[in-house]
Amino acid sequence: MFTKEDNDLIYKEFESLRLASLKRCANKEEYEGVVRAFEFANEAHKGVRRRSGEPYILHPIAVAKIVVQEIGLGYKSIVTALLHDIVEDTEYTVEDISRLFGEKVASLVDGLTKIKSAMDTNHNKAQGGDKNAKLSENQEKSLQAENFKRILLTLNDDVRVILIKLADRLHNLRTIDSMPERKKDKILSETMYIFIPLAHRLGLYSIKSEMENIWLRFRQPDDYAYIQKKLAIYTQEKSCDIDRFIEPIEKILKKEGYKFTISKRTKTPYSIWRKMQNKGIQFDQIYDLFAIRIIFEPKEGITERQQCYDIFSLISADYISKPDRLRDWVGRPKSNGYEALHCTLMSTLGNWMEVQIRSRRMDEIAERGLAAHWSYKGVQKNESELDNWLNMVREVLENPDVSALEFLDKFHASLLSSEIYVFTPTGESKKLQKGATALDFAYYIHSKIGERAIAAKVNLKLVPLSHVLQNGDQVEIITAETQKPKREWLDFVTTTKAKRLIYDSLKADIKNAIKEGQHALDQALAKLGVTPQNRVFKKLLLEYNLNNKDELYNKIGTGLIDLSELEKVLKKNNENKFVKFWNLQFFFGNSDKEKDDQEGDDTQNEAKRPKVDKKKDYLLEENPLDKTLSYKAAECCNPIPGDPIIGFLDDNNEVVIHKKVCPHAISLASRQGGKIVNAKWTKHTILSFLARIGLKGIDRIGIVNEITKYITLVLSVNIRKIHFETHDGIFEGYIDLYVHNTEDLEMIMKRMLKIKGVESATRTDIKE
Repeated sequence: MFTKEDNDLIYKEFESLRLASLKRCANKEEYEGVVRAFEFANEAHKGVRRRSGEPYILHPIAVAKIVVQEIGLGYKSIVTALLHDIVEDTEYTVEDISRLFGEKVASLVDGLTKIKSAMDTNHNKAQGGDKNAKLSENQEKSLQAENFKRILLTLNDDVRVILIKLADRLHNLRTIDSMPERKKDKILSETMYIFIPLAHRLGLYSIKSEMENIWLRFRQPDDYAYIQKKLAIYTQEKSCDIDRFIEPIEKILKKEGYKFTISKRTKTPYSIWRKMQNKGIQFDQIYDLFAIRIIFEPKEGITERQQCYDIFSLISADYISKPDRLRDWVGRPKSNGYEALHCTLMSTLGNWMEVQIRSRRMDEIAERGLAAHWSYKGVQKNESELDNWLNMVREVLENPDVSALEFLDKFHASLLSSEIYVFTPTGESKKLQKGATALDFAYYIHSKIGERAIAAKVNLKLVPLSHVLQNGDQVEIITAETQKPKREWLDFVTTTKAKRLIYDSLKADIKNAIKEGQHALDQALAKLGVTPQNRVFKKLLLEYNLNNKDELYNKIGTGLIDLSELEKVLKKNNENKFVKFWNLQFFFGNSDKEKDDQEGDDTQNEAKRPKVDKKKDYLLEENPLDKTLSYKAAECCNPIPGDPIIGFLDDNNEVVIHKKVCPHAISLASRQGGKIVNAKWTKHTILSFLARIGLKGIDRIGIVNEITKYITLVLSVNIRKIHFETHDGIFEGYIDLYVHNTEDLEMIMKRMLKIKGVESATRTDIKE
């Protein structure tokens, strides 16, 4: 039962939600509905506590507060947030919610329940919670990807489900301290792979930034603490300088009759960390830590766009602007609806300062994203860009031929893609994703143009259909009536629309080829007196590096595989080769019989392997007697002792470790949450690990020799590889060396900075 302190806390938190809800409720009836929803949820969750020990009802209240205060949704969303765990966690049903709060609220709650149920089912099965539901690696991947697809399917019903889910995820991140380590790893990876890009695409910048900072705080705690400390010192030192920079701007805008506010914006710890990682620089080398934001009330009779330009013209009269840093998202808003004019000005203290110019409406959309975007419908013609993206997602979701895994990859790519503008021969502007080809453009214009395209003219120059378009290109598509879509087109088109239309055109041809290939193979095997059984097919799939029978039949039917060598292939000893039989492919799917055979083999192999208890910490040990490890380090990120790490069980039941910030690990955890292992470093004193130090500085005779001698003779460290280049008196390069742990590496980098001429020494990724 709850204590008096618990109940006091519950009603205190609801009081702040109640006051916030008053602004979003249209009438007394809606306001009373919010109160009824709280009372209903409070009673339903009575006596239940979260893992942290606090009353469970505080979670729905917190989600509802995010929904109303940070996203700006209304009455039905507030009520849904309060009720979002009722059906999943209590005896009440969707029908009960419908009867008490109406069909729309029940529909929203149902959407959220399906998402949570799918994700929890996947997690429980992967943990062995369902003893009768043994999941192969591919089944597990497909199931987890299917969960994300199910999340996005709610776009077909009501996008508010996604917005409330983002609020739910944000609060879970805010309280992630109380979760076990494996659950943290899964949630943080899902957040980085899907929810952060989704928040960005929906224009929820404040939510996106907070999620990124929480991710960094748990993934790289030392880096996060270091950046926070440096940022606090820098802010204190530079605050007066920024005020002096703002003062002339305020005077001139007041003189011109503008009503406005100016705020100071500090770069987030995550964005600073990401810049340090990408550019291999130190905190002190980042010069755009601050920006100022001008938010103005529009004057009547002048467009907001024109007023943004006018303000830029006024302030650049006193400050020199940097032309290559002008970003005009007023004339061409981002696909998530973001509008603003960004410019960079030189301050009187000799520092470049970013200035963001927005109207009040633009600021509301920038802060609240999708909800504000729709509340301003009819004001802007450009509002359709975000709607176009949502329609594209719906289109892919409704395509029954797209597997869950394939959808997850495509959706993730669409979240991260940026745009280019190209022009038709008549000068009409078209927006495509960056990396789009001439053939993508052809399908964007019309499916018939895409199907009949044979070449293109880009800026009046003849180019192939695979030509990658650049911003500002003028494109003309050349067609022929006899042209038909080709299989190789799928290798270079990038847009979802083009891939779907090409695939649809090719399906009929593929079915015929599969039928012909099967007939040809059956005849060839019969001539050799060989029965077409699973062992034979596995040998053929291994030989030709294929995934399933349908792909084998298709390649035989299209003449890509010649059966004249069939007898020699069947006699070849290729048992030691390795191939993965994926459950879901772009063109093909395994037959049920093939799946059963494969899962049977997996079960037998699993029985032979040593078991790893994923619920306990797996200690990463070294064996000094035979100089071996109890694990494998992933080559994509080369973790070394001291790095924050995450472990995964591979096909051989071995633990493979990655850095927690490794993009591949983030993707793996988002797809295979059930394979995560709580990996913990032990003390390593015998074996050494490969790491790379990036060096940059002022060139002088003998500096490279001095660096290498210092590492080998003074520090007694083995060097594996060294690479340096010089340009106009500046040297830059890297050294690959062997260290025991991150402490050794930090010590070496600090020592490197003491060598005359070395300006920076940072750890960088080994890209080989």
